[in-house]
Amino acid sequence: MGVRITGTGLYHPAESISNQELVESLNAYVEQYNQDNAEKIAAGELPERLGSSAEFIEKASGIQRRYVIEKSGVLDPSRLRPRLEERTDDELSIQAEWGMWAAKDAMTNAGVVPEDIDVVILACSNLQRAYPAVAVEIQTALGIEGYAYDMNVACSAATFGLKQAYDAIKSGARRVLLVNVEITSGHTDYRSRDCHFIFGDVATASIIEDTETKNGFEILDIHLFTQFSNNIRNNFGFLNRSEDAVRDDKQFRQDGRKVFKEVCPLVAKIISTQLEKNQIEAESIKRFWLHQANLNMNQLIAKLVLGKDAEPERTPIILDEFANTSSAGVMIALHRTGHEVESNEYGVICSFGAGYSVGSILVQKRLAS
Repeated sequence: MGVRITGTGLYHPAESISNQELVESLNAYVEQYNQDNAEKIAAGELPERLGSSAEFIEKASGIQRRYVIEKSGVLDPSRLRPRLEERTDDELSIQAEWGMWAAKDAMTNAGVVPEDIDVVILACSNLQRAYPAVAVEIQTALGIEGYAYDMNVACSAATFGLKQAYDAIKSGARRVLLVNVEITSGHTDYRSRDCHFIFGDVATASIIEDTETKNGFEILDIHLFTQFSNNIRNNFGFLNRSEDAVRDDKQFRQDGRKVFKEVCPLVAKIISTQLEKNQIEAESIKRFWLHQANLNMNQLIAKLVLGKDAEPERTPIILDEFANTSSAGVMIALHRTGHEVESNEYGVICSFGAGYSVGSILVQKRLAS
């Protein structure tokens, strides 16, 4: 038998924000900020903040809109963050609730029930709390026995999570539920021209099991890689309070130009090496499901691997609708387009992000025997 991804699920909130709406909010904030701090800006004590345009966002990233947990607070120039109500300890947390909805979708698509699952993994960039693990909360809400845990490898968390699921099955687990819940609007700096448009909120889930009696994507090879870099960073953490922290670095920030220059060739090399190891030609890959961070990055990575410009359908893009949903993006792409791959055709699931981290998984479509 072989370890297969037999079902995927998706949940997104109802509200979405267009580029134009987001730009209008940013520009209103920038105008007020620059006016309030005109003297300090003129004296060089503070940098002048810059506005943006919807055209710039789409050209730079391919993003057109994004789903968000709450829209009015994000678009309020005096707030620039969602308006949420704090829940009690006896209520299901927001992240567990979203994870449960995505999980139910994946379980339905895989034809399994809670009693069939032994392990629950929540793999994401943005955990709602330190403990108890949100994965255990999801496990309990669904009525799953066994064990559960949270893990974080930033935007690579889904592929690293698939590796953990694969290993759990090889160690005796029957099935694993992998959940990726990214409520990214909680860490997005909506004041920043370079960052305010990047992220969206979503939840995905997948069922991984050892089977020959179900259709699915069989995992043939896994390559994980990490290398430390400060080019993508968020310094929010439990020590901030004790540090009397004052630096304005407790939200997502990145040097996008360096990330583009350094990550694209790194990812392409890892994928190419993996294909060579498995004696598979790049041209034989039906779909490259790449991390949904930036359209231009994905086009370049595919070009470096294939040695030519890739056909649009070969590298599915969902970030025009969802924006960057961190770990979940690569799974949305698989969920939306996996049906386009025929029996015995190959695909690559590859995510990359802060760390730097890269996870590349070679899969093959298998039908029930």
